[in-house]
Amino acid sequence: MTQIFPHRQFNDADQSKTWLLAQTKPNTEARAQHNLENQGFRVFAPKIRETRRIGGRFKDKLSLLFPGYIFVQVNPNSSPWRKINSTYGVSRLVSFTQNRPAIVPPALITNLRIRFSEGIDAPSESTLEPGDTVQLIRGPFAGFAAKVETVEAKNRIWLLLDLMGRETRVSADKSSLVLS
Repeated sequence: MTQIFPHRQFNDADQSKTWLLAQTKPNTEARAQHNLENQGFRVFAPKIRETRRIGGRFKDKLSLLFPGYIFVQVNPNSSPWRKINSTYGVSRLVSFTQNRPAIVPPALITNLRIRFSEGIDAPSESTLEPGDTVQLIRGPFAGFAAKVETVEAKNRIWLLLDLMGRETRVSADKSSLVLS
């Protein structure tokens, strides 16, 4: 039986820890993340929800923002960062010199964590008003811009979409919209 350690909570503002970028072997991001977390490293792999047409139907899928790469937080003074390279699922640490891996700026990680946290793109009902311009991020109209017509209860929003020069009224869930 494999022992799984609980996810360790590190402080993002801790200046003693640095973020590194690890390149993973093809389609092994989840395995690499699991193995690194079992070794006590904190791992961040930002994901984005995409809408794809599969077999004539639209399906939402979580995909990695940077396929083939994950961020790993280490303490360079006490964590043996070299063992990351020999972790199952990891190909190598990204580096620009032979001796040390490249350090990812902490501000970049903080901004990515803010932007790609679960539900961060969904505007609240109080922020949406008729006349606001939004962009659909899920469903058959993903990528289209629309104007808010009305905001109803239970997260339902009525939008006006410009399709082929004609305004069309469509309904959308507020979690599938971002403010433009």
